[in-house]
Amino acid sequence: MIEELDRVVLEEDLPEYGLKKGDIGTAVLVHGEEGCEAEFITLDGETVAVVTLLTSQVRPIGRGEIANARLVMK
Repeated sequence: MIEELDRVVLEEDLPEYGLKKGDIGTAVLVHGEEGCEAEFITLDGETVAVVTLLTSQVRPIGRGEIANARLVMK
C-alpha cells in the first residue's frame, strides 16, 4: 500500500501533464485504497504536475530499480 511521502512510479503515459510511464513522483495525499495525489518534479526541483491518480496508475518503487533522466517537453 502506498503511504504519504512514498515515491511512486507512473504506470502509464499522461501526455496532458507531460508525464510518461516510469516517471517518479511523490505521493502527497493518499485516498485510501482508491489512489493518491502525486507530485512530479524535475531534478532541479520544478514542479511538473500534481495529479490525482488511481491505484492502477501508480506503484511503489521496486527493489533494485534505477532512475533515468529525461527532458520534459511542455
